[in-house]
Amino acid sequence: MLVHVYKSLKRADTYVYLPRRDDFSALPDAVQARLAPWQWVLEVALTPERKLARENPRQVLENLAERGFHLQFPPSAAQDPMSHDWGTDA
Repeated sequence: MLVHVYKSLKRADTYVYLPRRDDFSALPDAVQARLAPWQWVLEVALTPERKLARENPRQVLENLAERGFHLQFPPSAAQDPMSHDWGTDA
């Protein structure tokens, strides 16, 4: 499935995946109000086997089929290994 990814210009590290470019009609008004405007980032041929940095591709495809969109939020500090103090002086 060809998927279009946009980043929120209001909230860092927040993305929406859409099945059609520039078609935000499936997004609830509350989501649009809190996260829009959106900036197009990339177009990707998404398959269940494709690796994504922070998302499960099967879950993304399932949400696209059921809801017409998939939201990716920033990882919590507990999930993000780069948020830990690694004991360096830098």
